[in-house]
Amino acid sequence: MSEPLIFLGIDWGASKIGLAIGDSQTKLALPYGRVANWLEVAAVIKREQPDKLIIGWPQGLLSRDDKIHQGWTDFVVQAKASGLPVELIDERLSTQAADRLINHQKAAADQDAIAAMLILQGFLEQYELNH
Repeated sequence: MSEPLIFLGIDWGASKIGLAIGDSQTKLALPYGRVANWLEVAAVIKREQPDKLIIGWPQGLLSRDDKIHQGWTDFVVQAKASGLPVELIDERLSTQAADRLINHQKAAADQDAIAAMLILQGFLEQYELNH
């Protein structure tokens, strides 16, 4: 049996980036934490050595704000420059779903990481159907 593939789920935000990690064997995404910028994501990539980056695509948000659109686009360019395969996943409502999963008294870091987890879990469920 081949080694499982490791996936890093990313919920990009202009001021904070939620991360989740999962693999093709367990097909389970787990919250990883929150970072502030691409350099910190790159450090996680170096440490965890994922095989693929799964990035949430905030379609509705991007159409409303040029500054946010440019920030997200720049982030995706950096992700692709990492040399890892990148897959964009529709992330609409992931933050709202994360809110429903956590106790509202916990830190915002939980919300970002759980949103990334939900993005990655959706990918893993599709991955399982296709492999």
